[in-house]
Amino acid sequence: MNKTNKTSNIKFKFIDLFSGIGAFHTALEQLGGECVFASDIDKYSIDIYQKNYGLNSDFDITKVNENDIPYHDVLCGGFPCQAFSNAGNKRGFDDTRGTLFFEIKRILEKHKTKYIILENVKHLLKHDDGKTWIIIKNNLEELGYIMTEHPIIMSPHYIGIPQNRERIFILGIHNSVGKNKKFLDIKVPEKKDLPKTSIYDVLDKEVPDKYKITQYEERILNAWDNFHKGIKIEVYGFPVWVEEFGKDYDYSDFPKWKQDYVIKNRKLYLENKDFIDCWFKEYNVNDFKLRDKKFEWQAGKDYKSVWETAIQFRQSGIRCKKTDYFPTLVAMVQTPIVGKYKRRITPREAARLQSFPENFNLHEIDQKAYKQFGNSANVKIIKYLAEQLLADIIK
Repeated sequence: MNKTNKTSNIKFKFIDLFSGIGAFHTALEQLGGECVFASDIDKYSIDIYQKNYGLNSDFDITKVNENDIPYHDVLCGGFPCQAFSNAGNKRGFDDTRGTLFFEIKRILEKHKTKYIILENVKHLLKHDDGKTWIIIKNNLEELGYIMTEHPIIMSPHYIGIPQNRERIFILGIHNSVGKNKKFLDIKVPEKKDLPKTSIYDVLDKEVPDKYKITQYEERILNAWDNFHKGIKIEVYGFPVWVEEFGKDYDYSDFPKWKQDYVIKNRKLYLENKDFIDCWFKEYNVNDFKLRDKKFEWQAGKDYKSVWETAIQFRQSGIRCKKTDYFPTLVAMVQTPIVGKYKRRITPREAARLQSFPENFNLHEIDQKAYKQFGNSANVKIIKYLAEQLLADIIK
């Protein structure tokens, strides 16, 4: 568990749990921290962590004795979120990964760590009607931690980085450090004052051809571009489902939200029947993959073409959004596409969306790099919050 690289002018020591590729490490090291222990179980993340920080993170925290963890001032980590996320199965503490919070608890019980910084998906707050969050909050308070009155929600686009990725951050100070506090006072940006962002700020002018979209993808997007320009409506606040065009089967057993979409799609078809029938034939829409027969326009009235937007091929369909910021990077294969350039973002551009430095060593396999950044927290957000939490020891 010994760190091989040295940092001068150490102001505090921290441990990096569920460390991934080291977003917490990068942020806290920039503030003068020294990482004295890191743990993860993903071999590819372990390799990248070693390559970038010279520290072995190959420790399964469930098998590490808390007595063997070195002294530290700060415990940080993005404990696995699949158990709570919309993309996961939402089983929470019924899921083995969900119980990993209690690995954090046993370490805090032993070490009475002065400061904690934890990160998770926003859905954690609503999981099990809010009971999951209450369990976490109550456990931390019972251990003597003073926290913010409400969980902190932050996204990179709040601080000028063009990615919409709302996450919750749980910050705490042990009452042995902040006895006179009832709640932590942590400032977060006001939504009405958010800075303007643009996806083009993180893009390279020239990238290898391998990031270009395929001929099939270009054909599909050309078809939807033609569709968007041809129908008699500028903005439609519902997903377009080609499979509902011209259908008349009974849908009364569907849930209310799905009935609403069916009604709107059938109405859209009837109001644009001549155009849509021609569009079907011109682009051979029946041969599209099922996923590609669904389309969501979320770019408003100011964008007139698919090729002006930021695009994702999702399992739920094709989604077009404004170019002020990219949608959330995810670990699954939904790499954002820049319509203007007809290409996907590169791993280096994904690294910028998570605020990793330009000299950060990426995994040599693109898909693994995308996954790692999709699983990571954002470096600048961690630093932004940690500067406030740790103000007394880093000043």
